[in-house]
Amino acid sequence: MYVQELEPVAGSLGLSALVAALPLVIVLVLLGGVRMKAHLAGLTGLLAAVLVAWLAYGMPLDQTASSAVQGAVFGLFPILWIVVNALWVYRMTVRTRHFDILRRSFGRLSDDPRIQALVVAFCFGALLEALAGFGAPVAICSVMLVALGFDPVRAAVVSLVANTAPVAFGAMGTPVVTLAQVTGLPLDDVASVVGRQTPLLALIVPLLLVGLVDGRRGLRETWVPAMACGVAFAVAQFVASNYLSVQLADIVAALAGAGALVAVPQSRRPAAEPVRAAVLTGARSEELDEDDPRREVLRAYAPYALIVAVFSVAQIPAVKDWLARATQTYDWPFLDVADPEGNPVGGNVFSWPIVSTGGTLVLFAGLVTAVVLGVHARVAVKEWLATVHELRFAILTVTSVLALAYVMNLSGQAATIGHFVAAAGAGLAFLSPVLGWFGVAVSGSDTSANALFGALQVTAARESGLSPELLAAANSSGGVLGKMISPQNLTIACAAVGLAGREGDLLRKVLPWSLGLLLVMCLIVVGQSTVVLGWMLP
Repeated sequence: MYVQELEPVAGSLGLSALVAALPLVIVLVLLGGVRMKAHLAGLTGLLAAVLVAWLAYGMPLDQTASSAVQGAVFGLFPILWIVVNALWVYRMTVRTRHFDILRRSFGRLSDDPRIQALVVAFCFGALLEALAGFGAPVAICSVMLVALGFDPVRAAVVSLVANTAPVAFGAMGTPVVTLAQVTGLPLDDVASVVGRQTPLLALIVPLLLVGLVDGRRGLRETWVPAMACGVAFAVAQFVASNYLSVQLADIVAALAGAGALVAVPQSRRPAAEPVRAAVLTGARSEELDEDDPRREVLRAYAPYALIVAVFSVAQIPAVKDWLARATQTYDWPFLDVADPEGNPVGGNVFSWPIVSTGGTLVLFAGLVTAVVLGVHARVAVKEWLATVHELRFAILTVTSVLALAYVMNLSGQAATIGHFVAAAGAGLAFLSPVLGWFGVAVSGSDTSANALFGALQVTAARESGLSPELLAAANSSGGVLGKMISPQNLTIACAAVGLAGREGDLLRKVLPWSLGLLLVMCLIVVGQSTVVLGWMLP
């Protein structure tokens, strides 16, 4: 049995924390300073974590390697299993041209560019984030806004800022699922707290978007639709994440936000010509004027309806219990780890939820989608394999980062850093979202930031007397605000709208909003750690 130590380096917590932090520092420097590709930075950090665990912490090499393999396996299943199948569904809609029909359907909802920004960037962007994530919402929404006549810079900025509130529950809840796994906290508990933080951003972001599109006039004339959209999104995300399904949170929220927009009369009023002239400085795509048969429009919406239906049925207690019975539990080979008190850690056992996991449910919905959209079986398989190929570097990145996280957690490195950071005391509640924000800013992924810092946040919380669920959730909720300034997302936005090489211009435009919203989230978490907003927590 390997027993974790908190102070293996010269009996000093400070020196041990310094050594334990080396893998994280290396990853962050390689990503943010050297601009190394994420998968290479992840593999380098993994090597550093293995060396620190073996040489500084005395963890046997076979157990170190076994913990890395377990992290990589978890990265593949269920995390990437969800992402691959969700993106596969999206690719089939593109292949059959039903995605274009969906885009035209959105374009007809209103000719007011401020409402179009809410429909496309906020609501549809959230739907794309729910299904695909990994930069897809920014790329697709930017192109759609340009097609509607938006200036490329404005389209990119609006898409980047809109890609905030849904990120924590993106890719069918992948960031939150990862956070629960690496921290050992129950998924429902973590999701419940995140679902009481990010909806507060949803109240602000729509107002911010109409302001970005049309300044004070936009706020003055369209604050009612923006508020209706934000409130509907926030309430739906809260209810879904707390009482329905983590995986459905963004889908339900996106549909509720869009529904609220359609229901508000101001959303359907024709835009005044001065507004259109001031905002729409580009050429509107003629493709948007094509008429689509009602049957094809319904088929275009079908994949999203099917996913909602499948996940809703999976939450019925009898069905949920039946699916859970297929879960396999194994004693993980070559791993026998105890915490500093001598208690066995959860990593010694590995659970494999074969059927009940989100990825398998999305796969089932995808198979039905292929039938509804008329996709031949051979084509569906080809698209699935093409999805894996498209995500090959993301797969390598996620598996290496989760392998790194598991090595740090099981060797005791994360616990050492957590005990050291706990010295911040009450100030930890303010700093917690900043750590998540920084992690996403350099990695471009809330999933990666949660894997890197989740266990550290929980350890620090327990040592300082704060709620572990609160600080774990704060890591993810703060992280979503780093998404808009991550080099990965900036590059995707620039490439999508033909602004290659102008990432710096976009960064200067979105950085103030990223920092301003981060401050709001920090204050929310501080309030939730005290009696001021403590009543918000479950």
